[in-house]
Formats: sequence, structure tokens, C-alpha cells
Amino acid sequence: MKGRGTSSNPPNQYLKNHISRSEITSIDDWVEEDLATEYIKVYPKTIVNKVDSPDLSFMWNMNPYQGCEHGCIYCYARNTFEYWGYSAGLDFEQKILIKEKAPELLKKFLRHPKWNADVISLSGNTDCYQPAEKKFELTKGLLEVCNSFNQPVMMITKNAGILRDIKILEEMARKNLVAVMITITSLEESLRLKMEPRTVTAKKRLQVIAELAKHNIPVGVMVAPIIPGLNDHEIPKILEAAAEAGAQRAGYSIIRLQGAVQIIFREWLQTHFTDKAQKVLNLIDQNQGKGTGVRFKGSGSMATMIAQIMEVQKRKLGITQDSWNLDGSLFRRNDQLSLF
Repeated sequence: MKGRGTSSNPPNQYLKNHISRSEITSIDDWVEEDLATEYIKVYPKTIVNKVDSPDLSFMWNMNPYQGCEHGCIYCYARNTFEYWGYSAGLDFEQKILIKEKAPELLKKFLRHPKWNADVISLSGNTDCYQPAEKKFELTKGLLEVCNSFNQPVMMITKNAGILRDIKILEEMARKNLVAVMITITSLEESLRLKMEPRTVTAKKRLQVIAELAKHNIPVGVMVAPIIPGLNDHEIPKILEAAAEAGAQRAGYSIIRLQGAVQIIFREWLQTHFTDKAQKVLNLIDQNQGKGTGVRFKGSGSMATMIAQIMEVQKRKLGITQDSWNLDGSLFRRNDQLSLF
């Protein structure tokens, strides 16, 4: 299905009933589904959520959008879309939930007397610069709120749309309030088109790294997900290209197949890589991270080898930044400047 990561909608495990077509009795019974993206406004009570997981490096997270038009076939956020009553398949790419009041909710959250300016991750679930951002500008609104409160933010994206907000990011960077990770999964354009159909090219993402670095905005590269037998051989080249562009830090994760994502990914793999599908699935299964603390790094001989390659290449290229030490000491509970 052109422009989409998947063409199926596996049943939602949380719904008792689902509709499917089992027989077509006449040509007139078949009406092609409208594949246009649908934007659905939702009104949650909060925008910032606490993350209680030893597998993740952040404690607080906010996402202005649920669902993601990028259509990345491997995305772990697909499973969370079932909580909203939709499928993790095509629904996830086609029905985008818009948290219209996100900036106002963030202001309310930051004004709480017990908030102590911990770093908030923006985009820990779905990409905050997915195509919907052009229309709704919620990410821009959230950044403006964070800038006015001096609230530190860590961002991750694979979209060049972030360059629109470079002035805000530059101002926040001067106060040590922001850092950005740019995700690169593959430098091979043919693979990217199959795996991440509505994202920008790797070449463009490297240009984004270079532009952010040029404006002194802390930036790194996220090699994710690494799929054994499919893109793991690209790790050295991705790190080398990112370092050359100006990346100061590098992270990674190994693909994790759980829930509906496992169904969707297996179907995609059999469709696009029939000859090597079983080999890739075997390697994933052998190195699937099981247990606390290794779910995104994997376990097994290949996971160990990937970790070693990452460390050796980082030292070789001088990507020595281990973490972002953002500053919460400037935080002010009211976004209005004091008169005194």
C-alpha cells in the first residue's frame, strides 16, 4: 500500500468485537477504503506522564499526538494505540489523535507547587514532528511554554520539521534547556522507503544534525531500531556520517517485537524480504531482550556484539557525550517575568 507501512489492521486485543469481511458476493459490495489521513481531536486531562521503567533513560514524557503518519513498521508505539480503541496496524498511521489543548495542559502541569523541573522527554512515544505538526503546531506551542518556564526538555525525532523551530531551540540551548536526538535507521534509501514510508531521507536527517550543531544546539544520533540481519551492518557507517555532521552523542536500541507489532512486522518482512525473513526473525528471537533493563538493548551473542561495535565506533569517532546534563535550576513556576 503506497505511502503506508502496513496494509492490515490486526484485531485490537482490548475489544470484545471487531468487524471483518469474510465474503464478497458482488463487485459492487467492495468499496476501496479511503487511505487519507484523518485527524481526530482529543482532550486528555494531562499531557505529561510519569515513566516508571528501568529500560528508559527518562522519567517524564509528553506527546502532543497519538498515532503517527510516518508509518514506521517496527514502532513500539503501535501497541499503545490499542488503548484508544484502534488497531495498531493501518489505524495507527491513518487516524492521528490531536491533543489540541497540549500547551495549556503543560502550563497547568508546570505550575503545580510540587513540580521540581525534572527533564521532560518530548516525543518518547510518537514523533512530535510528524506531518500533523505542520497543521497544528502543538510541538512549537509546547516548546514556547518550556522556554518561558525555563523547563528542560529532551527531544527525539526523525523529521526535518524540527528546523522550523530552530530559533526557539537556539534560545533554549543558550540556557542549557534542550538537547535533541535524531533517529537514523538506515542509510540505504530503498530500505528506508519500505520501513519508514513517510519520513525524510537519511541524507536529510544528517543535514538536520549539521544545522542543529551549527546553531550550538546539543544534538546526537539514535541508531534505532537495529534489526539483526537487516540493518545491523550499517552501524559503523551511520555513526561515522552522524559524527561528521556534528553529533555529540550516540544511542541505540534493538528491535523488540511484542503484541500486535510482532504480527505487523512479520507480515511486512515476509512481503518485502521473503528470502531472508526467517533468518531475520530467528536472529531477533535469539537476541530479544527479556527481563528488566535489557528490553531495548537485547540479550544474546549478537546483542553483545552490537553493544561492542557501538562502543568501539563511538571511541574511534570521538562521540564521547554519555548523557545530556540539562539545567533545571533556572525554572520559574510562573511564565511571566518578575517585576522585581
